[in-house]
Amino acid sequence: MSAQFTLFFDAKDHELLQAINNFLERDSHTPEQDARRFFHRALHPHGINELALSQEFRVAYAVINLLDSLEAGQAHDRISALRILHNEVLYFASSSFRYNTGRVLIQLMKNLVRAHGNYDQQLRLAHDFRKAAGGNRRIIRQMLKQFFLLEMPEEWNQISFDFHVHDANTKGRKSPTHLIMDAWIKGIRSLSVLYYNYVEPSAAEELMQAAEIMGITVNIGVEFQVKFHGRYVQFIWEPTGFADYRDMLAFLEERPIQHLMRMGREASLHHHNYVISLLHHVNQHMRHEIGAAYGVVLEEIHEEEILGVVRRGQTSRTHLAELIYKKIIDAFSSNFPDIRERHASATPEEREQLQKQINAINALTPDYVMDTWLSSKKSGHVSLVDFISADGKVPEIMQLSPEGLMDWLSSVHGTCRIVLNLSDLSAADVLELLYICTGMITHLELYNLKNFMGGHMDAMESICSLQSAVNEGSIIALKRLIRNIIKEFGCSLEPDAENRCAVFSEILRNIPKLQAFYAIHPLQARVGSDSTSKSARIHGMGFVFPETLPRRAQKMISHDNSQRSIIPLHQEVYPSIVYYPKNRTHAVQKFTEFVRLLPGCRRFGLHSEEIWTLNSKRVEYTPNGNITTLGGFQREAHQAFSLQQEEKKPISSHSFAHLNTTVKNILKVTFGFALTLATFLYTQDWWALAWFGPVVWFGITGYRNILQATLGGGGIRRTPLLGWRAYLSWSRLCDSLMFTGISVPLLELGVRWLFLEKTLNLTSVDQPLLFFSIISAVNGCYIAAHNMYRGLPQEAVIGNLLRSVLAIPLSIAYSFVIYEVFYLAGWDIHVLQQSAAVISKLASDSVAAMIEGFADKVEFLRRRYWDYRAKLEQLFGCYSRLELLLPEEDVLELLQRPKDFIKTVGKEAEDLEKTIIINALDLMYFWMYQPRARSTLARLLPKMTQEEREIFMHSQYVLTRVHEVSQLFVDGLVGRNFARPLAFYLAKHEEYLADMAKITGITPQVT
Repeated sequence: MSAQFTLFFDAKDHELLQAINNFLERDSHTPEQDARRFFHRALHPHGINELALSQEFRVAYAVINLLDSLEAGQAHDRISALRILHNEVLYFASSSFRYNTGRVLIQLMKNLVRAHGNYDQQLRLAHDFRKAAGGNRRIIRQMLKQFFLLEMPEEWNQISFDFHVHDANTKGRKSPTHLIMDAWIKGIRSLSVLYYNYVEPSAAEELMQAAEIMGITVNIGVEFQVKFHGRYVQFIWEPTGFADYRDMLAFLEERPIQHLMRMGREASLHHHNYVISLLHHVNQHMRHEIGAAYGVVLEEIHEEEILGVVRRGQTSRTHLAELIYKKIIDAFSSNFPDIRERHASATPEEREQLQKQINAINALTPDYVMDTWLSSKKSGHVSLVDFISADGKVPEIMQLSPEGLMDWLSSVHGTCRIVLNLSDLSAADVLELLYICTGMITHLELYNLKNFMGGHMDAMESICSLQSAVNEGSIIALKRLIRNIIKEFGCSLEPDAENRCAVFSEILRNIPKLQAFYAIHPLQARVGSDSTSKSARIHGMGFVFPETLPRRAQKMISHDNSQRSIIPLHQEVYPSIVYYPKNRTHAVQKFTEFVRLLPGCRRFGLHSEEIWTLNSKRVEYTPNGNITTLGGFQREAHQAFSLQQEEKKPISSHSFAHLNTTVKNILKVTFGFALTLATFLYTQDWWALAWFGPVVWFGITGYRNILQATLGGGGIRRTPLLGWRAYLSWSRLCDSLMFTGISVPLLELGVRWLFLEKTLNLTSVDQPLLFFSIISAVNGCYIAAHNMYRGLPQEAVIGNLLRSVLAIPLSIAYSFVIYEVFYLAGWDIHVLQQSAAVISKLASDSVAAMIEGFADKVEFLRRRYWDYRAKLEQLFGCYSRLELLLPEEDVLELLQRPKDFIKTVGKEAEDLEKTIIINALDLMYFWMYQPRARSTLARLLPKMTQEEREIFMHSQYVLTRVHEVSQLFVDGLVGRNFARPLAFYLAKHEEYLADMAKITGITPQVT
């Protein structure tokens, strides 16, 4: 489709979409590396590759690379793609709303890639993507709502979690990397990923690396089953105390853990055999019954088919249910045209039967198949307990008692959490397990979304009471609870009721012993979804405490009960403020320490951070809980079948939201100018002011926007490679012109002409202070209102209110000066009165140019600080790796000899050499192109030690190796469009090195 100018959508929308589709449809013979070669992990999003490819294209390619690698790629490909994507989206947003903007950008690009083949839908998404890239809070909040995502605090301090999820290595659908990415999009900060009986080191490595990249705290849990009173109960073992994923991998290589994992594999093999036996049972005894229930012929299911569904996971009834469900839907879909024909000529009774059949199919889900057709009661197949007992070869780990399993797990790794899954357990079962396991159970999974929806957690309330009684040391409550249990079992007809009564009697006599188990470390609660990303019946993964979210998100939760669920648990959360000292120079630090001695200044110069703390001792069961699900329902099970012939109407992409940006900007300016012109023509007597007043009014606004953008970008001392147009957002300017046009009827017609002159008989000549105070106050309220509507930060709203106050004396000063000019020139003073609103506007915008220019400056400084912090951390990390790699070399001295350095390092680690060159190129690009980079670096250098400054300076001199650096560009460091970045490097690297020598005061003797 052509990218020519149209009324709807922009040329850049088509250009972006064309590039994405070309990338998606790339020749399969093209080497994978060629398609990804510019994605080197060391390239900074605001660095040298900006000259080769715009950031929106890089984000698109990063998402495509990640989605491509989720199924077919290797784990290191997924990790590399995730790291690049995370960096791109966090640095993409041109505002402080970057976390929420990043979440929206990834979700938009995921949808755009998955809409491949539907050009109109892709085009709408591409336009939305470019619109969201600006980080406008109002737009981002609209899109968060559209994607059913809650706004998260930009401090990223919310308590959001899910302590029971599965990835593709068990029964889930998503790879570990995909799971972590989706968790970040939802705003989850803590995650527990569970594996059955054993965990593969490769899965653990990928999961922990992905979590580290996205800043998510992840726990790896292994679920074991042991026999307890004739059934199996599940314990989740979470080893803790690892510094990073390398520490975890070393732990998995230890001999005791290897033995434990082998025993776990044996248990999983038995479970696999159980599912296969259930598959054969379905084929022999249930297949025809299931098919008859839905009016289809259900074909025999082969073992190879379920292995294809399982892939690298662990075989489960969930996979079998998915397979049966798919076969039913496929068979029904092939018969559906015949059903429609029969419906057209059928009798009313036959039509009613056909409609019932359609309704049954539309209500069908994999969960329903598993709960209805694969349950032991319905299928007549033996339970897992009976199957393993009949097999005769019970896996060693499944022969253990609960206390035996606890001893084994504590012996292989003392620092761990052990979580008890409460599915189908009563308070009596939990009490007995807590006692016989001697306090080794650290957590109770008080709420499991899947089990709760399936009716397997009927004892939640009584178990919550038990947990509170144990933690709070309430002997009276615990004694009453135990006595009720003994009384209940005394009337029970169960075979082992007498023996269990004896156990509970022993517990009754040893209540202090039970409470002592949890005197120091309370028995804690866990909440999890048991999400596999497949269920169409339950909410997706993720829970959050609404108190820790912004107010808008809390209101959305309260108004959206139909989609989100408030779970029936209440746990207290407490906010607290933590103060940290800022990293300052020694002289400034001494000054701040002196100021803190003054009364009321104890926290002067400290950085504050709000954190939330949970009360881990008490969790109450109540319908009015304070934990809500983050996700809605995962997906529709299938497209609903309908016997009615419905004409599919094409979805029009022509809406105001997707209007061409240039057209939209012209309409905004035209609308604002028309209002201004009409108002001035109506209120002004002097023809010059009537016709040219709107031009002056708009000129003031335009010049103010240009001035504030230039001041924000550096003013006179800005980088010489960028002109004022590079700092100006034309859409922002047009918005400003539209809203200033709307203000004219308010200020000129409503306030000045009708209210002040006609009603109060006030003029700027007679009472200038009162006159300009009223106009400035109204103008300030109007500016604050439209700033809030536009979604600007709260600081901007407050700043513009302050601007109105400061504009009052300036308005009086301007009025006095103009009055003197009119008086000396002998002009009519009445004209001055009619131009009072223009004078107030001039004063207001004069103040605004300074205030908003300063706000833009602060925003640029914040972004440059993020840029330099990330790049310097990478640079010093490379230097540390060099020191380890070359133990016998003086690395600092070697850096002064770039030729020898490249030869020496190139022999040992080619990628490390490339990373050092990339760091230097990115830092050069920062200095030459990025607004406020020079002042930011000037502030950071004094905070470095002398050694760090030398490392920084010496590492830059790798740029003197022109041949090696140029070859990197030619080899595809930033892709095929390397001409501009290469030309920039060749033209500017000497000037840059001279600037660095000057600012650091270090001039190495380069050889």
